[in-house]
Amino acid sequence: MSSLYDKADIYDLGFDERKWQIVKEHWERLLGGAGIDTVLDCSIGTGNLTLQLAELGKKVTGSDLNPVMLDKCAQKAQDKKLSVELFTSDFRRISENTHKKYDCVMSTGNSLPYVPNDEVLQALHQMDLLVREGGYIYVDTRNWDKIIREHQRFYFYPPYYDKDVRIDSFQVWDYNGDGSITFNIVYSFEKETKIIRREIFEETYYPIKREVLSGTLEGMGYEIKKMANFPLQCSLPIDDFEWYCILAQKRM
Repeated sequence: MSSLYDKADIYDLGFDERKWQIVKEHWERLLGGAGIDTVLDCSIGTGNLTLQLAELGKKVTGSDLNPVMLDKCAQKAQDKKLSVELFTSDFRRISENTHKKYDCVMSTGNSLPYVPNDEVLQALHQMDLLVREGGYIYVDTRNWDKIIREHQRFYFYPPYYDKDVRIDSFQVWDYNGDGSITFNIVYSFEKETKIIRREIFEETYYPIKREVLSGTLEGMGYEIKKMANFPLQCSLPIDDFEWYCILAQKRM
């Protein structure tokens, strides 16, 4: 079965200007006063959660393992007249592909749980090698604690309209014996009450608890500066929301 990450146009469905502005406000609130000018997102994907930083005047570098996603990110940056440096890399070996130091090294888009927990910890240590003294690591991810607690099976998205085509999407989550969760992702395209196209993908994730991420960062010599919902504007308690972020600063 094909990967959603090989079809960037489908991956980006529903990410519109309204959501762009929501993410932009998240960054304005989170990074205000942090002294962050240079960022590296080591899982930038198509740039949905990172290119806003370039619009805010940050110098943005991004890497991803998938060249399809990087091509779409480059096209979006060009369309918005934003400057971004991109290169291909596995985040587990990110320090092998750049030797620069950044004010903030990021992993956005729930990317870290795409690999087992021990490899997530490896990735965090790789990210740390690229953080300047006093700089930051930033991570955002699904709230896996909530998913494990509630054992949710189905996840539905609101319908999206592309001209005269209605697009519905939903996910069915299979809980595997090794602790991983397989997301069965379905897109249905409807026109004039007829299904004209259907796309089905399968992605497997490895839940990682919030305390593991925060504890690892603290053990690496970082201070947790912010642990909150993603986007930051959402006011629900962090335990009840679907996505969260961590901003941690390297101690001098």
